[in-house]
Amino acid sequence: MTTTDDRATSSPHQYRHKTGPRQGSSHGGRLAQQRRRSSLRRKLCYALSMVILGAAGLSWMYLGLNNKIGTFDGEGLSSNRPEALPAKGENVLIIGSDARTDGNSALGGGSKDDGGRSDTTLLLHIHADRRHATAVSIPRDTLVTVPPCRLPDGTWTKPQANAMFNSAFSVGVTREGNPACTQNTVEELTGLRVDHTVVIDFKGFAALADVVGGVQVCLPKNIYEGDLDPNRPSRGKVLFKKGEQTVSGEKALSYVRIRHGIGDSSDMGRIKRQQAFVASLIKKIRREGLTPARLLPLAEAATKSMTVDPGLGTADKLISFVMSLQDINLHDIKFVTVPWRYQGARVAIVQPDADQLWAALKADHTINGTDASGARNAAVSSAHTWPSTGEAVAGNGIEVAVYNGTTISGLARNAALMLTEHGFTVIGIANADSQDQATTEIQYGTGLKAEAQTVARRFPDARLRSVNAPGITMILGRSSNASPSSGTPSVPTSVADDARSADDDLCSHLSYG
Repeated sequence: MTTTDDRATSSPHQYRHKTGPRQGSSHGGRLAQQRRRSSLRRKLCYALSMVILGAAGLSWMYLGLNNKIGTFDGEGLSSNRPEALPAKGENVLIIGSDARTDGNSALGGGSKDDGGRSDTTLLLHIHADRRHATAVSIPRDTLVTVPPCRLPDGTWTKPQANAMFNSAFSVGVTREGNPACTQNTVEELTGLRVDHTVVIDFKGFAALADVVGGVQVCLPKNIYEGDLDPNRPSRGKVLFKKGEQTVSGEKALSYVRIRHGIGDSSDMGRIKRQQAFVASLIKKIRREGLTPARLLPLAEAATKSMTVDPGLGTADKLISFVMSLQDINLHDIKFVTVPWRYQGARVAIVQPDADQLWAALKADHTINGTDASGARNAAVSSAHTWPSTGEAVAGNGIEVAVYNGTTISGLARNAALMLTEHGFTVIGIANADSQDQATTEIQYGTGLKAEAQTVARRFPDARLRSVNAPGITMILGRSSNASPSSGTPSVPTSVADDARSADDDLCSHLSYG
């Protein structure tokens, strides 16, 4: 009782001081811990749910893609095709169709009953080392021979000489076009086997620009509605202001289709802007990261308006192919145009430059002359394949100006590569005043004879000549051991000098004429 009375009469504050805080702290701590554990479980469950839903979404998208990817069969391909590349390089033909069917007339204008034509064509050569790629534009107005092509009724056409390149896609006049005929024509033209063909129309192109959130482009001047449609009665409103800007959807399509109002208003200038656009698109995609999760939305957007060969006919194949390109640096993705000249209102291919370009790609040599075959000496340039003098020659920084005294394209550039790799310093490359030099000549100024003799040890057929001028100048002749004809094919200088890299300035080289 006394004990009970003592407890009952104890100060409330004393009671709380002795027992309250400890009991309350322990109970409150447990509650707080339970709340934290409950919150963490909810977050983990949410995250796991998102992962499961995301994986399910990706799987669903994969399945959906497989049903959306249109393919064309191989029955229309020629039975007389070039041999496959000996290494693991690939050639991919990319065709931009201007067909107005399936809603494309709303974007491109014209009749919705128009069949397909190839408005834009790129032959993408992926070098065997998977670290370099070269995209060659083929102008739609190029005069070529269209080989026999299969018609919808199963019969084959006769060869058509001096035909416009884009007419191959129209053989048979079908809504889908004739990608097999264009592939046959490219193989006939280049001697390269096309491993894959991709066709994308206006809608697919616009959707692709949309899904990446727009593409950075540049214009050298203001562009008006009348530049896109020269049949307009007035100049119209400004479509694009001069300078850099982001375009998507229909505006992106308008950018790559503009021909008039810039340069000589030709398709050749438009090709330069198309190359710049594709380079910018690649840059944007690479910045976001090449992963299946990021690529699937791109594929989803494009495949609604895409036709491919059976080799790329599933989501797995398409995504795997793109993923295989992830190690190519932007600087090593080059855009060039097949060597050309105007022939009236059409475009003629320049020879032998075009054949040199195809030969270089077939040998897996890059625009810069690098051997990209993927072999052990992949980083070694074509200079190492030239005939050796049988002795080691060290340039020790000797300065040499190299001139091409022949009509052999790329001769001076190849000689410069070889000299540089042996320690010489090349201070200039150019064509000589005359292209009728029979023998290579090394000219040297006062006090430079010993250095000139060192240069000559790399060119045993060269003759030395003392001149009243400073420095050392080498004029290559037809007998030079450095001739590309005695080594590996090289890309013509005219092509290499006009190449665009995917990391080039966005506002450079946007027109012709």
